[in-house]
Amino acid sequence: MPAAGITSVGVLPSHRRRGVLSAMMRHQLAELRARGEFLSVLLASEATIYGRFGYGPATYTGQLTVARHQAALAAPRAQAPADAGSVEVLKRDECGELLEDVYDRYRRAQPGALSRPHRWWALRAGQPPITAAPRYIAVHRDADGNPDGYASYSLGEPGTLTVDETIATDDAVFTALARFVLGHDLVTRVVFKHVPPWHPLRWQLADFRAGEARDDDWLWVRLLDVPRALTTRGWFTDGELVLDVTDPFLAERGRHLLTVRDGKAECVPTDRAPDLSLDVRDLGSLYLGGTTPSTLVRAGHIHAHHPEAAAAADALFRGEREPHCLHWF
Repeated sequence: MPAAGITSVGVLPSHRRRGVLSAMMRHQLAELRARGEFLSVLLASEATIYGRFGYGPATYTGQLTVARHQAALAAPRAQAPADAGSVEVLKRDECGELLEDVYDRYRRAQPGALSRPHRWWALRAGQPPITAAPRYIAVHRDADGNPDGYASYSLGEPGTLTVDETIATDDAVFTALARFVLGHDLVTRVVFKHVPPWHPLRWQLADFRAGEARDDDWLWVRLLDVPRALTTRGWFTDGELVLDVTDPFLAERGRHLLTVRDGKAECVPTDRAPDLSLDVRDLGSLYLGGTTPSTLVRAGHIHAHHPEAAAAADALFRGEREPHCLHWF
Protein backbone atom coordinates (compact mmCIF):
# COMPACT_ATOMS: atom_id res chain seq x y z
CA MET A 1 0.00 0.00 0.00
CA PRO A 2 1.21 3.54 -0.65
CA ALA A 3 1.96 5.52 2.50
CA ALA A 4 3.06 9.09 3.11
CA GLY A 5 6.16 9.36 5.29
CA ILE A 6 6.46 12.23 7.78
CA THR A 7 10.01 13.09 8.83
CA SER A 8 12.26 15.87 10.17
CA VAL A 9 9.52 17.84 11.89
CA GLY A 10 10.83 20.61 14.09
CA VAL A 11 10.04 24.02 15.56
CA LEU A 12 12.58 26.75 16.25
CA PRO A 13 13.30 27.16 19.98
CA SER A 14 12.14 30.79 19.70
CA HIS A 15 8.68 29.67 18.50
CA ARG A 16 7.88 26.80 20.87
CA ARG A 17 4.59 26.60 22.80
CA ARG A 18 2.71 28.67 20.23
CA GLY A 19 0.85 25.89 18.41
CA VAL A 20 3.23 25.91 15.43
CA LEU A 21 3.70 22.13 15.39
CA SER A 22 -0.04 21.52 15.60
CA ALA A 23 -0.63 23.95 12.73
CA MET A 24 2.04 22.27 10.60
CA MET A 25 0.65 18.79 11.23
CA ARG A 26 -2.93 19.91 10.53
CA HIS A 27 -1.81 21.55 7.27
CA GLN A 28 0.13 18.50 6.20
CA LEU A 29 -2.66 16.03 6.96
CA ALA A 30 -5.06 18.20 4.94
CA GLU A 31 -2.61 18.21 2.02
CA LEU A 32 -2.21 14.44 2.17
CA ARG A 33 -5.96 13.93 2.11
CA ALA A 34 -6.35 16.39 -0.78
CA ARG A 35 -4.01 14.32 -2.94
CA GLY A 36 -5.76 11.06 -2.10
CA GLU A 37 -3.53 9.57 0.59
CA PHE A 38 -5.25 7.39 3.19
CA LEU A 39 -2.29 6.28 5.31
CA SER A 40 0.60 8.16 6.93
CA VAL A 41 3.60 6.79 8.82
CA LEU A 42 6.47 8.23 10.83
CA LEU A 43 9.29 7.37 13.22
CA ALA A 44 8.84 9.23 16.49
CA SER A 45 11.82 10.88 18.15
CA GLU A 46 9.72 11.20 21.32
CA ALA A 47 6.87 8.84 22.15
CA THR A 48 4.75 11.55 23.80
CA ILE A 49 4.42 13.86 20.78
CA TYR A 50 2.52 12.24 17.95
CA GLY A 51 -0.36 10.46 19.64
CA ARG A 52 -2.25 13.73 19.88
CA PHE A 53 -2.03 14.03 16.09
CA GLY A 54 -3.62 10.60 15.60
CA TYR A 55 -0.53 8.39 15.21
CA GLY A 56 -0.18 5.13 17.12
CA PRO A 57 2.84 2.80 17.47
CA ALA A 58 2.25 -0.10 15.08
CA THR A 59 5.53 -2.02 14.77
CA TYR A 60 8.16 -2.82 17.35
CA THR A 61 11.83 -3.60 17.06
CA GLY A 62 14.64 -4.56 19.37
CA GLN A 63 18.33 -4.86 19.96
CA LEU A 64 19.90 -8.12 21.06
CA THR A 65 23.38 -8.08 22.57
CA VAL A 66 25.14 -11.44 22.83
CA ALA A 67 28.34 -12.10 24.76
CA ARG A 68 30.75 -13.86 22.40
CA HIS A 69 31.75 -16.54 24.95
CA GLN A 70 28.05 -17.48 25.31
CA ALA A 71 27.18 -17.28 21.61
CA ALA A 72 26.75 -20.96 20.83
CA LEU A 73 23.51 -21.87 19.10
CA ALA A 74 21.63 -24.90 20.35
CA ALA A 75 20.93 -27.83 18.08
CA PRO A 76 17.27 -27.76 17.02
CA ARG A 77 15.17 -30.32 18.88
CA ALA A 78 12.81 -30.79 15.99
CA GLN A 79 14.08 -32.05 12.66
CA ALA A 80 14.89 -29.21 10.30
CA PRO A 81 16.47 -29.25 6.86
CA ALA A 82 20.15 -28.45 6.92
CA ASP A 83 21.13 -25.15 5.33
CA ALA A 84 22.81 -26.05 2.06
CA GLY A 85 23.79 -22.48 1.29
CA SER A 86 27.00 -20.53 1.73
CA VAL A 87 28.12 -17.18 3.15
CA GLU A 88 30.68 -14.84 1.60
CA VAL A 89 31.95 -11.48 2.82
CA LEU A 90 31.90 -8.47 0.51
CA LYS A 91 32.55 -4.78 1.01
CA ARG A 92 29.60 -2.42 0.81
CA ASP A 93 30.72 -0.80 -2.46
CA GLU A 94 30.93 -4.21 -4.15
CA CYS A 95 27.31 -5.26 -3.83
CA GLY A 96 24.89 -2.36 -4.23
CA GLU A 97 22.52 -4.00 -6.72
CA LEU A 98 22.57 -7.28 -4.81
CA LEU A 99 21.45 -5.56 -1.59
CA GLU A 100 18.72 -3.67 -3.38
CA ASP A 101 17.31 -6.84 -4.95
CA VAL A 102 17.40 -8.95 -1.77
CA TYR A 103 15.83 -6.19 0.32
CA ASP A 104 13.03 -5.66 -2.19
CA ARG A 105 12.13 -9.36 -2.17
CA TYR A 106 12.18 -9.35 1.62
CA ARG A 107 9.98 -6.25 2.08
CA ARG A 108 7.30 -7.52 -0.32
CA ALA A 109 6.71 -10.51 1.98
CA GLN A 110 7.10 -8.68 5.32
CA PRO A 111 4.09 -6.75 6.70
CA GLY A 112 5.12 -3.32 7.95
CA ALA A 113 8.26 -3.14 5.81
CA LEU A 114 8.83 0.00 3.74
CA SER A 115 10.14 0.12 0.20
CA ARG A 116 13.55 1.58 -0.59
CA PRO A 117 13.30 3.26 -4.00
CA HIS A 118 16.26 2.84 -6.34
CA ARG A 119 17.07 6.55 -6.06
CA TRP A 120 17.69 6.14 -2.32
CA TRP A 121 20.23 3.40 -2.97
CA ALA A 122 21.79 5.46 -5.77
CA LEU A 123 22.05 8.59 -3.62
CA ARG A 124 23.13 6.57 -0.54
CA ALA A 125 20.32 8.27 1.40
CA GLY A 126 19.52 6.85 4.82
CA GLN A 127 21.44 4.69 7.25
CA PRO A 128 23.74 1.68 6.68
CA PRO A 129 23.78 -0.33 4.54
CA ILE A 130 22.22 2.25 2.19
CA THR A 131 24.80 4.92 2.97
CA ALA A 132 28.39 4.97 1.83
CA ALA A 133 29.57 4.23 5.37
CA PRO A 134 32.12 1.40 5.27
CA ARG A 135 30.49 -1.91 6.10
CA TYR A 136 31.15 -5.60 5.68
CA ILE A 137 28.30 -7.45 4.01
CA ALA A 138 27.82 -11.14 4.75
CA VAL A 139 25.87 -12.44 1.76
CA HIS A 140 24.03 -15.73 2.02
CA ARG A 141 23.49 -17.74 -1.17
CA ASP A 142 21.24 -20.74 -1.60
CA ALA A 143 22.39 -24.11 -2.93
CA ASP A 144 22.14 -22.78 -6.49
CA GLY A 145 24.26 -19.72 -5.72
CA ASN A 146 21.41 -17.21 -5.67
CA PRO A 147 21.62 -14.48 -2.98
CA ASP A 148 18.74 -14.76 -0.52
CA GLY A 149 19.93 -12.81 2.51
CA TYR A 150 22.57 -10.52 3.93
CA ALA A 151 23.86 -9.05 7.17
CA SER A 152 25.45 -5.60 7.22
CA TYR A 153 27.97 -5.23 10.03
CA SER A 154 30.91 -3.22 11.33
CA LEU A 155 33.63 -3.47 13.95
CA GLY A 156 33.45 -0.37 16.12
CA GLU A 157 34.53 0.03 19.72
CA PRO A 158 37.07 -2.56 20.83
CA GLY A 159 35.64 -6.05 20.81
CA THR A 160 32.16 -5.09 19.54
CA LEU A 161 30.69 -6.31 16.27
CA THR A 162 27.50 -4.43 15.39
CA VAL A 163 25.00 -5.80 12.86
CA ASP A 164 23.03 -2.91 11.34
CA GLU A 165 20.39 -5.13 9.78
CA THR A 166 19.85 -8.74 8.85
CA ILE A 167 17.68 -9.34 5.80
CA ALA A 168 16.60 -12.91 5.14
CA THR A 169 13.93 -14.54 3.02
CA ASP A 170 13.32 -17.25 5.65
CA ASP A 171 14.35 -18.27 9.17
CA ALA A 172 17.00 -20.74 8.02
CA VAL A 173 18.84 -17.99 6.16
CA PHE A 174 18.63 -15.68 9.19
CA THR A 175 20.06 -18.45 11.39
CA ALA A 176 22.93 -19.07 8.99
CA LEU A 177 23.83 -15.36 8.97
CA ALA A 178 23.53 -15.11 12.76
CA ARG A 179 25.79 -18.14 13.22
CA PHE A 180 28.33 -16.55 10.88
CA VAL A 181 28.60 -13.21 12.71
CA LEU A 182 28.51 -14.87 16.14
CA GLY A 183 31.47 -16.99 15.11
CA HIS A 184 33.89 -14.09 14.60
CA ASP A 185 37.17 -14.32 16.51
CA LEU A 186 38.64 -11.46 18.58
CA VAL A 187 35.14 -10.19 19.38
CA THR A 188 33.74 -9.93 22.92
CA ARG A 189 30.14 -9.16 22.02
CA VAL A 190 27.81 -9.03 19.02
CA VAL A 191 25.03 -6.44 18.85
CA PHE A 192 22.10 -7.23 16.55
CA LYS A 193 20.07 -4.14 15.74
CA HIS A 194 16.47 -4.36 14.57
CA VAL A 195 15.68 -7.85 15.75
CA PRO A 196 11.89 -8.18 16.08
CA PRO A 197 10.77 -8.85 19.68
CA TRP A 198 9.10 -12.06 18.49
CA HIS A 199 12.13 -13.35 16.56
CA PRO A 200 13.32 -16.87 17.51
CA LEU A 201 17.04 -15.96 17.64
CA ARG A 202 17.08 -15.61 21.43
CA TRP A 203 15.48 -19.05 21.75
CA GLN A 204 18.16 -20.51 19.50
CA LEU A 205 20.96 -19.58 21.88
CA ALA A 206 22.18 -22.53 23.93
CA ASP A 207 22.22 -20.18 26.93
CA PHE A 208 18.91 -18.32 26.95
CA ARG A 209 20.39 -15.64 29.22
CA ALA A 210 23.24 -14.95 26.81
CA GLY A 211 21.06 -12.50 24.91
CA GLU A 212 20.37 -9.12 26.48
CA ALA A 213 17.26 -7.73 24.79
CA ARG A 214 15.93 -4.19 24.54
CA ASP A 215 12.65 -3.50 22.75
CA ASP A 216 11.23 -0.24 21.42
CA ASP A 217 8.53 1.16 19.18
CA TRP A 218 9.42 1.91 15.56
CA LEU A 219 6.84 2.63 12.84
CA TRP A 220 3.84 4.79 13.84
CA VAL A 221 0.68 4.68 11.71
CA ARG A 222 -2.10 7.22 11.16
CA LEU A 223 -5.27 6.55 9.15
CA LEU A 224 -6.59 9.46 7.08
CA ASP A 225 -9.51 7.57 5.49
CA VAL A 226 -10.74 4.76 7.72
CA PRO A 227 -12.93 2.89 5.17
CA ARG A 228 -10.25 2.98 2.44
CA ALA A 229 -7.52 1.91 4.83
CA LEU A 230 -9.52 -1.01 6.20
CA THR A 231 -10.68 -2.26 2.80
CA THR A 232 -7.15 -2.08 1.38
CA ARG A 233 -5.56 -4.04 4.25
CA GLY A 234 -5.13 -7.80 3.95
CA TRP A 235 -7.41 -9.98 6.12
CA PHE A 236 -7.09 -13.63 7.06
CA THR A 237 -10.19 -14.34 9.16
CA ASP A 238 -13.86 -13.79 8.39
CA GLY A 239 -15.82 -11.64 10.79
CA GLU A 240 -17.82 -8.52 11.47
CA LEU A 241 -17.25 -5.55 13.78
CA VAL A 242 -18.81 -2.17 14.35
CA LEU A 243 -16.11 0.40 15.11
CA ASP A 244 -16.92 3.81 16.56
CA VAL A 245 -13.82 5.86 15.71
CA THR A 246 -13.09 9.34 17.05
CA ASP A 247 -10.42 11.65 15.61
CA PRO A 248 -9.95 14.43 18.19
CA PHE A 249 -7.22 16.25 16.26
CA LEU A 250 -9.35 16.63 13.12
CA ALA A 251 -12.60 16.89 15.13
CA GLU A 252 -14.19 13.93 13.32
CA ARG A 253 -16.15 10.86 14.33
CA GLY A 254 -17.52 7.95 12.34
CA ARG A 255 -19.21 4.62 13.01
CA HIS A 256 -18.20 1.90 10.57
CA LEU A 257 -19.47 -1.62 9.92
CA LEU A 258 -16.43 -3.72 8.96
CA THR A 259 -17.32 -7.02 7.27
CA VAL A 260 -14.66 -9.49 6.11
CA ARG A 261 -15.42 -12.45 3.86
CA ASP A 262 -12.84 -14.60 2.05
CA GLY A 263 -10.06 -12.11 2.65
CA LYS A 264 -11.97 -9.11 1.31
CA ALA A 265 -13.29 -6.31 3.51
CA GLU A 266 -16.23 -3.97 3.19
CA CYS A 267 -16.44 -0.91 5.43
CA VAL A 268 -19.61 1.21 5.39
CA PRO A 269 -21.31 3.77 7.66
CA THR A 270 -23.76 2.28 10.13
CA ASP A 271 -26.16 3.19 12.93
CA ARG A 272 -25.72 -0.19 14.64
CA ALA A 273 -24.52 -0.29 18.22
CA PRO A 274 -20.70 -0.37 18.34
CA ASP A 275 -18.62 -3.36 19.35
CA LEU A 276 -15.57 -1.17 20.03
CA SER A 277 -15.15 2.57 20.60
CA LEU A 278 -11.64 3.82 19.95
CA ASP A 279 -9.43 6.76 19.08
CA VAL A 280 -7.96 6.87 15.58
CA ARG A 281 -4.48 6.56 17.14
CA ASP A 282 -5.49 3.19 18.61
CA LEU A 283 -6.81 2.05 15.23
CA GLY A 284 -3.40 2.98 13.80
CA SER A 285 -1.72 0.72 16.34
CA LEU A 286 -4.05 -2.17 15.42
CA TYR A 287 -3.81 -1.65 11.69
CA LEU A 288 -0.78 -3.81 10.84
CA GLY A 289 -1.65 -6.55 13.32
CA GLY A 290 1.26 -5.90 15.68
CA THR A 291 -0.92 -4.77 18.60
CA THR A 292 -3.97 -6.72 19.74
CA PRO A 293 -7.24 -4.91 20.45
CA SER A 294 -7.53 -6.74 23.78
CA THR A 295 -4.22 -5.21 24.91
CA LEU A 296 -5.59 -1.70 24.40
CA VAL A 297 -8.90 -2.69 25.99
CA ARG A 298 -7.03 -3.87 29.08
CA ALA A 299 -4.94 -0.68 29.01
CA GLY A 300 -8.12 1.38 29.17
CA HIS A 301 -7.76 2.99 25.73
CA ILE A 302 -10.38 1.02 23.76
CA HIS A 303 -13.89 0.50 25.12
CA ALA A 304 -15.37 -2.94 24.43
CA HIS A 305 -19.16 -2.74 24.56
CA HIS A 306 -19.70 -6.45 25.31
CA PRO A 307 -17.56 -9.32 26.66
CA GLU A 308 -16.97 -10.99 23.29
CA ALA A 309 -15.89 -7.83 21.44
CA ALA A 310 -12.18 -7.83 22.28
CA ALA A 311 -11.65 -11.51 21.42
CA ALA A 312 -13.55 -11.11 18.15
CA ALA A 313 -11.43 -8.08 17.25
CA ASP A 314 -8.22 -9.95 18.15
CA ALA A 315 -9.12 -12.74 15.74
CA LEU A 316 -10.11 -10.36 12.95
CA PHE A 317 -7.10 -8.01 13.12
CA ARG A 318 -4.52 -10.80 13.47
CA GLY A 319 -2.13 -10.81 10.51
CA GLU A 320 -0.55 -13.67 8.63
CA ARG A 321 2.84 -12.58 10.01
CA GLU A 322 3.91 -10.19 12.73
CA PRO A 323 4.71 -6.75 11.25
CA HIS A 324 8.23 -5.39 11.38
CA CYS A 325 9.99 -2.36 9.95
CA LEU A 326 13.73 -1.79 10.14
CA HIS A 327 13.99 1.02 7.61
CA TRP A 328 14.90 4.51 8.83
CA PHE A 329 13.68 7.58 6.97
